[in-house]
Amino acid sequence: MPRPILAQIRPAAVRHNLEVIRQRAGAARVWAVVKANAYGHGIERIYPALASADGIALLDLDEAVRVRELGWTKPVLLLEGVFDAADVATADRYRLTVSVHGDEQLALLEAARPSQPIDIQLKMNSGMNRLGFRPEAYRAAWARAAAAPSIGRIALMMHFANADEGQADWQMQVFDAATEGLPGERSLSNSAAVLWHPAAHRDWVRPGTILYGASPTGIARDIADTGLQPAMSLSSKLIGVQTLAADETVGYGRRFAAPQTMRIGVVACGYADGYPRHAPTGTPIAVDGVRTRVVGRVSMDMLTVDLTPCPDAKVGSHVELWGQQVHVDEVAEASGTIGYELMCAIAQRVPVVVEPMSDAVEHDDAQPLRTGSYGR
Repeated sequence: MPRPILAQIRPAAVRHNLEVIRQRAGAARVWAVVKANAYGHGIERIYPALASADGIALLDLDEAVRVRELGWTKPVLLLEGVFDAADVATADRYRLTVSVHGDEQLALLEAARPSQPIDIQLKMNSGMNRLGFRPEAYRAAWARAAAAPSIGRIALMMHFANADEGQADWQMQVFDAATEGLPGERSLSNSAAVLWHPAAHRDWVRPGTILYGASPTGIARDIADTGLQPAMSLSSKLIGVQTLAADETVGYGRRFAAPQTMRIGVVACGYADGYPRHAPTGTPIAVDGVRTRVVGRVSMDMLTVDLTPCPDAKVGSHVELWGQQVHVDEVAEASGTIGYELMCAIAQRVPVVVEPMSDAVEHDDAQPLRTGSYGR
């Protein structure tokens, strides 16, 4: 029998979240961002849930090809564009829209002879200072692109630096001033802007992490009122139970000492499965539907939990590392990271099951969580 750890993917949650995004975005069309293999969920696994999206956005050419081979006929956007002539040929063959963020990429497209002009998204560096043309150089870049026979439609795009912190106006002002009078559709909004900055919605929005039910801020309570549903859960079982006397320790480094006699559960999950090694004592976890806490150091294949709030727990009890009962962002926040990283980090050795959309239970109908003394 294999280890009891399991990742479950819920395409129905992705479909639901896409509809939440549409309600938020109004008339804007939606690029469903599936980079990093759909944030670790698997492009093929969640593909059926994307039918109502207006386009799919990603980074890797191989992922773009996979999407086309799945049967996607609507636009596909390469968020970082092309890097050599072979990439341009692939973009031409599979009818990809490419982001253009520098002179080198413009030159590649100017030199190309595609079978049809390639649509682009011309990226502005409006203050993020990663990729894109600076505002003062943007119009010249647009003019070059417009003059190139190999380039088709030109959309105008940018990326927010801290929309998740409530600050988007400063970049919108830069973008609007630099693009005033230029034709072309606008694409500004990342997940945070979709939720909280309606003035940034424009023609297209580009939701990523919220498509999978995670928070753009990395804080679960910030999306508690949005109706977004988690699309991934990571679960396992207790494979051992120990009773510690007061002052006895558990795990490597003896980082946790029992304050009194207490039961400790051993879970078949560790950092080799993708759980964060640096998750400290107090990180939330659920055993048989009761929230409790991780205690001691996470090891490669196991971690330990406090069974005080769940006295009936025993070997074989169900454990949710994150999912419906413990939000992935809660685990990430406790561990000093973000839910994006945890979703993308599920190890290859973890078995994955996909919940059929037709049989999926809506999160609103889920049983209420019984909260132990360490719930939050």
